[in-house]
Amino acid sequence: MYVNEDTKLRADVRGTTYYFCSESCLLQFTAPEKELRLLRRFVVASALLSVPILLLTYVSFLPTRLNDYALFILATPIQFVVGWRFYRGTYDSIRSRMGNMDVLIAVGTTAAWAYSAIVTFAPGFFPSSGVYYDTSALIITLILAGRLLEHVTKTSAFAAVRKLADLQPAIAHKLSGGVEGDVPVETIEVGDELLVRPGEKIPVDSVILEGSSAVDESTITGESVPVEKGPGDKVIGATIDKSGLLKVRAINVGQDTALAQIVKLVEEASVGRAPIQRLADRVASFFVPLVVMVAIGAGLFWYFVERVGLNFSILAFVSVVVIACPCALGIATPAALLVGTSKGAQNGILIKGGEYLERAGKVDAVVMDKTGTLTQGRPAVVDVLAPGPMSKDQLLHLAASAEKGSEHPVGEAVVAEAQNRSIALSEPSDFEATPGKGVRARVDGVAVQLGSRNLVTDLGASAPGLDQRMTELEQQGRTTMVVLADGQVAGAIAVADSLKQSAAPAVAALKEMGMEVVMLTGDNSRTAAAIAEEAGIGKYYAEVLPARKEEVIRSLQKEGRVVAMVGDGINDAPALAKADVGIAIGSGTDIAREAGGIVLVRDDLRSVPTAIKLSRKTLSKIKQNLFWAFLYNVCLIPIAAGALVPLLGVQVYNVLPFLAAGAMALSSVTVVSNSLLLFRFKAA
Repeated sequence: MYVNEDTKLRADVRGTTYYFCSESCLLQFTAPEKELRLLRRFVVASALLSVPILLLTYVSFLPTRLNDYALFILATPIQFVVGWRFYRGTYDSIRSRMGNMDVLIAVGTTAAWAYSAIVTFAPGFFPSSGVYYDTSALIITLILAGRLLEHVTKTSAFAAVRKLADLQPAIAHKLSGGVEGDVPVETIEVGDELLVRPGEKIPVDSVILEGSSAVDESTITGESVPVEKGPGDKVIGATIDKSGLLKVRAINVGQDTALAQIVKLVEEASVGRAPIQRLADRVASFFVPLVVMVAIGAGLFWYFVERVGLNFSILAFVSVVVIACPCALGIATPAALLVGTSKGAQNGILIKGGEYLERAGKVDAVVMDKTGTLTQGRPAVVDVLAPGPMSKDQLLHLAASAEKGSEHPVGEAVVAEAQNRSIALSEPSDFEATPGKGVRARVDGVAVQLGSRNLVTDLGASAPGLDQRMTELEQQGRTTMVVLADGQVAGAIAVADSLKQSAAPAVAALKEMGMEVVMLTGDNSRTAAAIAEEAGIGKYYAEVLPARKEEVIRSLQKEGRVVAMVGDGINDAPALAKADVGIAIGSGTDIAREAGGIVLVRDDLRSVPTAIKLSRKTLSKIKQNLFWAFLYNVCLIPIAAGALVPLLGVQVYNVLPFLAAGAMALSSVTVVSNSLLLFRFKAA
């Protein structure tokens, strides 16, 4: 909810000041793990005490006085130990001059407990002998359980940040006066020269001085195929040197590296998100003071104007507050969320909390990462061109045998394709890999070379009949490799990161729901255009780094869009955290799963529209439940204030507490029954 900046409840995080409506919200923000442990203990304790309270209330087997004493002993710890946070929240609310649900919960449960305590220890003080310990205990237990469900999700951002930071290598090979020495990465300064060997992570953002290599940048940029790098090219910290020895100079260190910026983006987007403006809180801003004024007014009216006596006047005040106490309101949201999240789990959709489910129900724009989300996330052979006398299988046999010892993903894709076709491979000899050029080896006595089209030019060979077809494939975003046998062009192999089967149907379903679908990728424009067209996506952004992805999300939000981000990689984490709803592919990285608020267990993008449909349905049920809960309060508050006294006399207060209890039970049954209807939801 909105908080005035003059409140004393504030926290400064990396230069940004955040304001809070209560101390519990402040603790949840600044010390989430500690608050989570405390909240979990309170929920368990409250639930354990509430069970015997309900049994003694509705299946009483003790004498009345003894039963009331037992209920008092069980309910008092819930009211003043477990429920102390509501009193603290009420104090903060009064100090900040803002009404919140803590006020109504504290006043209502205290009124029910205090009235019951008076009846227990001074049985002749009120005309009625009924006690309502169960009302106060159940309200506190249910509301705390709902808060626990939401609070669990708050710790995920911190785990994601820690895992991101762990990507950076701990040790770097620093060159000092031509002598190599291992030093902690934290000690590297701008301008230091470093060595990076094949298979190692690049310590910090650097520029290459000597050497060339294929660098796997998928963790940062999302580029599915390693990028060839040479002298003068920049390399990003935490990316992997796949093949060559590199000598680099550090250009960004510490908090200035690309990885550190990603960590900062995830952290800020996660913890800096404002609390959801829940309908109950918005209504509470005027409902709470109204209830208190009506209760006080009713008590004063019957005492000073109608002069019915102190007992009935107090009972009028208590009746208004107890009837207005949000019993049905307390379970309106948790009941729907419980059923909605359970139904989601049945369909392979894990919704981490009510906050994400509520936001997902309002989504009108879906942004999708390309690599690993829309596509398989790994190169695969999509075409084999063999225009000469050699068959496609023979071409693959030579190419895959030559690549058998290669660790390059493109080479691995060629080997995998040959294995899929059950082509037996030979052991290559004289294997040599040249970064940026390709590989060469001798297979079955044949000199085999694989590389880019530049290889043909460098060797003075020709590729008749292949040039046009290779150009067409490259325009479709394919990576093509020429295969030479004994110096002559034998054919070509096209490799690409292929679209998932579920991608196009999922995009079509989202469009039918009125969603705007956008694709983001760190890949090049040519590949992005080909994948977007195949998936049916009209709007896409290519060559987008993680910070830029987050900026695209922000720009859509500034347009008034409620944005869902679908991703699977580390590079998607800032965007997943910044989006109104982050939807992570379950087969993706741990960081993506923790940064996302919804996790798709199945690697099936059709779960995205299903998750949004389920969220919309659940949000609709929550609104219906809140409507019935508030309708109950609005209708019965006048009766509690004495609307029936002119017709039935002041003695109506002898039975009004029992009628209130029945009405509250009926409202709760209505809310729960309405929520259970969500089990009828079926995924399309």
